[in-house]
Amino acid sequence: MNIEVWWMWIGLGGLFIIGEIFTAGFFLLWFGIAALVSGALAYLGVGFGWQGLAFVVVSGALLAATRKLANRLTKKQPPGIGADRLIGKTGIVLEEIDNDKNTGRVRVDEDEWRVDSEAGEIIQVGKKIEVIRLEGTRLIVKLKKEEG
Repeated sequence: MNIEVWWMWIGLGGLFIIGEIFTAGFFLLWFGIAALVSGALAYLGVGFGWQGLAFVVVSGALLAATRKLANRLTKKQPPGIGADRLIGKTGIVLEEIDNDKNTGRVRVDEDEWRVDSEAGEIIQVGKKIEVIRLEGTRLIVKLKKEEG
């Protein structure tokens, strides 16, 4: 019976590893490796209880050993890197910003972005805006006060 169980462990390990490819962070990879270890034990004829224990111990040890590394690799970008570099910058409205109609496009530096108004106000084409924050793939902006 143990010989056939190894296929289950190998398949489960493959699913975890494939799942890791489609998710952020290092979480499923360690379960995939643990399942492969358990599959090897099953192939060698080790009992199912020991296979399960090996799965728990190996995955737990890998999670604990790589937790700091995974946190460092998946932490939020510091300000000023990526799209966060736009926070505080001024842009120009290219398409009227109206949260209710789900419209709004601005140019900040050389890039065009979909936007929402922070206060829910309608902002006309040609007006200057200030970038407040980034939510998903949209910038959240407010009308820039005219300096004068």
